[in-house]
Amino acid sequence: MTRDVVIAGIAEAGLNKGVFAEPVSVLDIQAQCATRAVADAGLTMADVDGLLTAGLWGIPGAGTIMPLSVVEHLGIKPRFVDGTNIGGSAFDAHVAHAAMAVERGYCDVAVITYASDQRSASGRNLEGKPPHLNMQFDSPFGLLTPIGSYALAAHRHMHEYGTTSEQLAEIAVAARRWAQLNPDATKRDDLTIDGVLESAMISDPLHKLDACLVTDGGGAVVVTTPEKLGAAARKRAVYVRGYGESVSHWTINSMPDLTTTPAAKSGPAAMQMAGVSHDDFDVVQIYDSFTITVLLTLEALGFCKPGEGGEFVANGRIAPGGAFPMNTSGGGLSCSHPGMYGMFLLFEAVRQLRGDAGERQLEKATTALVNGTGGGLSSTATCVLSNR
Repeated sequence: MTRDVVIAGIAEAGLNKGVFAEPVSVLDIQAQCATRAVADAGLTMADVDGLLTAGLWGIPGAGTIMPLSVVEHLGIKPRFVDGTNIGGSAFDAHVAHAAMAVERGYCDVAVITYASDQRSASGRNLEGKPPHLNMQFDSPFGLLTPIGSYALAAHRHMHEYGTTSEQLAEIAVAARRWAQLNPDATKRDDLTIDGVLESAMISDPLHKLDACLVTDGGGAVVVTTPEKLGAAARKRAVYVRGYGESVSHWTINSMPDLTTTPAAKSGPAAMQMAGVSHDDFDVVQIYDSFTITVLLTLEALGFCKPGEGGEFVANGRIAPGGAFPMNTSGGGLSCSHPGMYGMFLLFEAVRQLRGDAGERQLEKATTALVNGTGGGLSSTATCVLSNR
């Protein structure tokens, strides 16, 4: 990198039992969070000259050209705009895009925004679409979206490596134990491996509790340079040390290998840029739309070898007190999941690196890895962050 780039501000919308605390539009949520995130960085909205956003709202309609709707609602005139939408990993990719724009002087203060009222609205706009274009090979055969795609990958992993439902359930149980340390998490009641296995089978072999929550959610992230910040904000800034992204397909029938996600490319690229290796991370935030997403991602990133993911997560290794702190907010499985979760991985990484994570704060949190996944294991974006 030619100059340091930092995440200087974050803001997340509050939820009450998984929905927004009061009726509010997705545009208002983004405006509120952008204002709070910019204030968290010690800046004002007048400083913002870059905007990155993505979502699933207002299509067709106001969300069709989403950056324009958000720019208009925020009342800003950015000189850099990015509306890249690669699913849940979009906001982690936005960090990379914002970093490149800031490095090259296309903008100085970029704001990344997202909001979804999918829980309040009882659905989202992708549902009910006809099976046209490249969806024609999935939709007519009744494949549940998106869980059916992940179930196919889970079946393949079980067939090739002998992975068990109990091993997948351990991922959900670990997430719940972290959520019990997070007062803002949606689900905090006790959960056992048997509890996961006894929950309803949704798409064999994935049970209801192998799947993420369905909640509202929104937030904003500010990316800039340390030179733009005052002393207090600079002290709390989190440095963007490396990033990578990769996309391999959209529909699951076109995934090159059902057990290898694009993180096999985005992860090494991010770590090489940052000059770090697997042993350097104090905390890891991995997209957990489903338990199998976590297992496949750990393998793709190289934290364990292909087929070893089940053993890697066993015996509480990723739970509080374990040797591999992961998804310390409770993740999408127990904290929240508003359709596209990648921004919320960033929130928790920044909180840990700032020392703001409360009861779940790790004793040592200097370097973090964030990996978002989008679509049907289609896209990944990896960020390496540090507090120095």
